[in-house]
Order: sequence, then C-alpha cells, then structure tokens
Amino acid sequence: MRTADAPTPAPLHRPRGSAVRALRLATGLVLVTYVTGHLVNHALGVISIDAQEALLAILAPPWQSLPGTLLLYSALVIHALLGLYALWRRQTLRMPAWELTQLTLGLAVPLLLIPHVFGTRVASALLGTDTTYHVVVAALWSSPTAMIRQPVLVVVVWTHLAIGLHYWLRLSRTYRRGLRFVYPLAVIVPLVALLGFWGAGFELAAAPAAPGASTADEAAAPAARALLDARERLTYGVYASLLVLVLAARVLRRGFHTRHGAYRIHHSNGRVITAPIGHSVLEALREAGVPHASVCGGRARCTTCRVRIGHGTRSLPPPGATETSALQRIAAEKNVRLACQLRPSHAVHITPLLPPHVGPAELEAGRSPGRERAVAVMFVDLRESSRLGEQRMPYDVLFILNRFFAEMAEALHETGGYYSTFNGDGLMALYGAQTDLRSGCRDAMRGAMAIATRLAKMNTALQSDLGEPLRVGVSIHAGEAIIGTMGPPATPILSALGDTVNVAARLESETKRHGCVLVISSACARAAAVDLTRFPEHTASVRGRNEPVTYYAIADPAAIAPCLPELANARAA
Repeated sequence: MRTADAPTPAPLHRPRGSAVRALRLATGLVLVTYVTGHLVNHALGVISIDAQEALLAILAPPWQSLPGTLLLYSALVIHALLGLYALWRRQTLRMPAWELTQLTLGLAVPLLLIPHVFGTRVASALLGTDTTYHVVVAALWSSPTAMIRQPVLVVVVWTHLAIGLHYWLRLSRTYRRGLRFVYPLAVIVPLVALLGFWGAGFELAAAPAAPGASTADEAAAPAARALLDARERLTYGVYASLLVLVLAARVLRRGFHTRHGAYRIHHSNGRVITAPIGHSVLEALREAGVPHASVCGGRARCTTCRVRIGHGTRSLPPPGATETSALQRIAAEKNVRLACQLRPSHAVHITPLLPPHVGPAELEAGRSPGRERAVAVMFVDLRESSRLGEQRMPYDVLFILNRFFAEMAEALHETGGYYSTFNGDGLMALYGAQTDLRSGCRDAMRGAMAIATRLAKMNTALQSDLGEPLRVGVSIHAGEAIIGTMGPPATPILSALGDTVNVAARLESETKRHGCVLVISSACARAAAVDLTRFPEHTASVRGRNEPVTYYAIADPAAIAPCLPELANARAA
C-alpha cells in the first residue's frame, strides 16, 4: 500500500452537501408528524377503542387523501433510501454510540414496518378491508408474531426518531432549557401508546363477537391475499437486497482505497495515523480510536471537530461550500479546517482546537481557538477570605467556599455570564461571548445585582456559622479581548486575555479604596447605553496604560436597577 509520501490519485469525493441533509430533515419531520399523531391515537386505547376510532376519524382523512398519501409514502421511501446512503457514505463504522444506535435502528425500521404497512394501507387498497382500530387490533392480536413485532416496532421507530430530533436540536439553547419537559414526554408517549394497544386488545377480547364477524384474513379472497403476500415478500426482498448491496459495496470500496493510496495524519499528541484516501480526518481518527470532538456527528453544523493545520496546507483540497459557511460563522483562520469535511490526499499535521468530549454547553459559552471580540469582563473577589480559616476547621472553610462559588456560578448562569476562572477567593466571568456588546454589558450589570442578592441570602442562611457576613468586591469593564480556550488539552477553559482583562482586574481593587461593592467602568456604561452619572465618578491609573480609566463607584448593586431599561420598565409595569 502506498503512503502519502508517494504520488497518489485524486481523492474520491461524494455528494455530502446541504441538499441531502435538508432532504433527510424534511422527510424526517414529515414522518415525525405522522408517527407522533399515530402514537397519540394509539394511547387513547387506555380509555376505550371507541376513543381511538373518534380521533382516527379526525387524523386519518388528511393522510389518506391523495396529497397526504403521496407526501407520507414519498417521505417514507426517501428517508429509507437516505438511511442506506448514510450507511454507504460512512467510510468507517467506528462512531459514537448514539450515531451507531440511530443508524442501526433506522436500517431496522423498514424490516419491521413493511408487514404493518401491507397489513393496513396496502391491504385496504388490494383487499378492500377496513383499517379501523377494531379490524387492525383484532388482526394483530390473532397473530403471535404480530403481537411481538408491533411493540418492537413502536420502540424502534420512536427511539430512532427521538435520537434524531435530540441531536438535531441540542445545539439550540431554547431546546436545552426545555429538555426537562421534553424528556418526560419522550418517555410517556410510546409507553402510553403501548398501553393503549394492549388496552384495546383486552377490550376486544372481552367483548362478545358480533354475528358473522371475521378477520381481514378470513374475509379476503385467496387470490387477493396471495397477491398481497407476494408483493410484501417482493418489498422485503428489494430492501434486503439493497442493504446487502450497500454492505458489499463498502467492502469493495475499502479494498479499492487500500490499493490506491493512503495519507498520514500527524496528530499533536504524537501519533501518526495512516488512512486510505477518501477517509475524512474525523473518520480516520475514529477508525484509529483517537477521541475527537464532534457534537453534530460530522455534519458540519457545530464546527467542534475543527483542527489547526500545520504542515501540508497547500496540498489540501479547498473547503467546499458547507465547510466554508461553517468556518465563516466562527471567523476561523485560513489554517483551520473541519475534520469531518477535510479529505486529504497527502500527509497533514493537525492540532485539535477543542477537547474531545466538548458538548453543546461549551459551544454556547463561545469556545474558540482564539479570536478578538468585544466583551464585558467581570471580576469578583471575596473580601478578607483569610479570616475564614482562623477559627474554623479546613472542611468548614471548604464548605463555605464551595457554597460561595456555587451561588456565584448560579448568578452568572441566570444572567447569561460564563464562569471563566477562579483563584481561590475570586473569579473572572465573561459576558457577551454570544451576544452583542450592549446586551453583554447590561447582562453583566444584572449579574452584579444577582451576585449581591444571592450573597445576602447565603449570609442569612449561614449566619450562625459565619459570624460576620461575607462581603465581595465586583468590577465590570468592557472592550476588545482575545477569547479562546486555554489550559491543559484534557481540561481547557474559556478565558480572555488583553488590556480589557487587565483593566477589569485593576478596577476590582478600587472597590476596597472606596468601600463599595461594585465598580463599573465608564466604557462599560457607554457600551451598555446606560446613564450612571447619578453615582460618583473616579479615575484610576493602570500599569501599562498612559491614560487613566474612569469608573463609577456603587455601594449597592441594586441601586443600578432604575438605570437598566428592561428592569425599569418591568418595575413600571
């Protein structure tokens, strides 16, 4: 096998554009809509089978109309074919457990669904049978195989659906905030649907059989039933053949790539990985068992798999439209590429820019390899913290400090701040990493108010343990800073560097000078479009700066509430 040091043919590119993803999403959402309504209809079986029939009379007509039928079954066929395409386009089956689970369940859905479809809609078209709950449930309960297959189908379809929706939406802050409500629904819907299926079956079993009643199988003409069975077997055979064909084609493709060259990845951890040409960097790392970040599963939606390229940038294929769009969103440098999209044909040196287990929360906090951005920087310092240990056991001091930092972290979280670093008795926080500067500065001011409120409650709760209440000094300054992840590769943190950070740290000491809780720089007030002239204004010199910094000294953070438009309007309302 040739390596990247020898001449190699051009890599084989496959269509992986946004059009395929958009089609998969559109067809998936059509099926989600149908399945959700279908399972809710099933769930009414816990009340009665007549309740199921009543809702079916409302839900069925749109889907049974010609446009609804074309939409539903087109979405079903296309989504199944895209599942086979997803299996084909993956160069390696080494992937995170959630991706493997979703892919496996998606491929299994048609095998379980074909008998159900032929037993209902196709049987209705060919045999003229009814598809009411009375008929369908009776037919399912008369078949031991169907009694097992139907619950398995519900679990497989719903799990595949839930995984897909979750990993599509989990980059959304709104979705993550609502997950506590979504998760119970995701469990309850299929559970109650299965209980409804069983409830309807027991109700039919207990009801006396109507004279002349017969199952769909008994009522159907033998010739029509034979035709239905033949078409069901044909559909099974077509899908199974396509699945086998894709698996065989993967083996042939792997052999072709192995014979026609490989490239080397020189990882920053010291490993050298050899991968067949055609593998993306992310696929090569997964195949080699090297952990690498990829929140979206390699779909170029999150940019967490980005790497910095060392040697070999000139020999790399240019980024496509999807990769270019993603990199532009984070203002990436020219030597930064997405590992899920990059398919080299020559040796490449890479340095991952995010830890391998990064998640959506870190994305929200604005993780990046380093970029200049206007932000608000807050410093919080616990006053006279050394006195805590004079008359207390070390465990007691640790308890108080942990409680203090927990309260500070909650205050930052509820006001949109990011807990960046702490130094034993203080911390630094960033605001505006994901918003504009004005919003970031106003959020920082609200954060100072939240800190004061939470600290007051903590002092009241621990009054007997503290003796004297805890006091803090808080400073806020705004301006340009370099934002990026810093620290050891396994445990990096989002932090900031630059003059803005130095000024914010210097201003925190001014709270001691004036005996106040909060100091806000004039630059921050201007950026927030907030008038703080009612408070005394002072100046301070900062090492390394020729011009002094002006700021406002505020004894009680709650006093700035009337200056913040959103808070003032809320009080007026």
